[in-house]
Amino acid sequence: MPTDAYPGVGRRIAYQRRLARMTQQQLADVAGASLGTVRKIERGERNPSEEMLEAFADAMGVDAAVLRYDAEPTRTSVHAALPDLSAAIATYDLPEDGPVRPLSALRAAVSEAARWRVAAQYTRITRRLPDLLAELARAYHAASGADRTELAQLLVRAYRSADAVAYKFGAHDLSARLIDLMRWAAAETADPVTAATVAYVRTETFFAARAHAAGLRALEQALDKAPTPDCTRQVAARGALHMRAAVIAGRAADTTAAQLHMAEARVLADRLPEGVYCGTAFGPDSVRAHEVSVAVSLGRDHLARALDIAHEWKPPTDLPAERRSGFYIELARVQLWSGQPDHAFESLKVARHIAPQHTREHPWVRQDVAVVRRLKRADAESLSNFAEWCAAS
Repeated sequence: MPTDAYPGVGRRIAYQRRLARMTQQQLADVAGASLGTVRKIERGERNPSEEMLEAFADAMGVDAAVLRYDAEPTRTSVHAALPDLSAAIATYDLPEDGPVRPLSALRAAVSEAARWRVAAQYTRITRRLPDLLAELARAYHAASGADRTELAQLLVRAYRSADAVAYKFGAHDLSARLIDLMRWAAAETADPVTAATVAYVRTETFFAARAHAAGLRALEQALDKAPTPDCTRQVAARGALHMRAAVIAGRAADTTAAQLHMAEARVLADRLPEGVYCGTAFGPDSVRAHEVSVAVSLGRDHLARALDIAHEWKPPTDLPAERRSGFYIELARVQLWSGQPDHAFESLKVARHIAPQHTREHPWVRQDVAVVRRLKRADAESLSNFAEWCAAS
């Protein structure tokens, strides 16, 4: 449908931009548009394409339907697209006939989806991944030799991008199915680093089930099987496992294990520059961010450590958006528990600015905003708007 069929779209974009506390230049930068284009659209002099409309929605952390129509839907387009992801994996072993692009094009498409994942661009993932997953399955079953092995690797990466959406949006059964497929495809690669990466992602199922002690055992078994860290990929994979083991050990109230795994992660991080390795951000900055995660998991006497870290250090802008926003979401929880509701709200606003979709769908954000509203009897308009935006009760 052409966007000129949506009267007032420019006005709604301008309203949501102001609600998100973004300038026109910031919206243009995040959405990949020019400042002049944003200005013309908001003045009603130009209609955005459907793709641009969704880019604006992604940038502001709202559903595109909010920009198309005056009434906000109860379900976002991401939620509505989850059945398409489910259907795409239902026939992973018996894919329907269809076109298959060259391996180089599939490689590029999977890498693009991975970039959307770490940037928390979930709408883009749900728009492209169902067809890509079906195409990769067709390519995999028709291939042989080295091509088949590489396609198994690509399937692991693509399933991980799809899983990020399923898990963040609360579709935990779909997330578990995607992780099972990641484990199947990883076995086809016979690559121990890929297996370690899948073990890292699999921890989501233990978080969702609150089976923290079992999740810690699974990660420690994965560490036992992980290769000796002799190259960059191996160092990063082992370090990521230790980071995640530290967090889930904290959730299991195992302080000793949390501290031991965090110490191992620091040692490995010192051997690498910060970067995204095999789809996971790892390095000194990621470890520092995870120290806050561990402090939140352990709670009580460990909260002061998280506040000290936040006082001394802030996530650099080259850290992936999802990880940076996660840091501020967790910092907000520490600040709230430490009797600093105003600071907590400021941290949540920073998280929203960095990765709106990630922040809006995070259950802690809804919980913590609701608590801040109860603590602040004179409810500020900005706090009310934020609570409405993330559907806090």
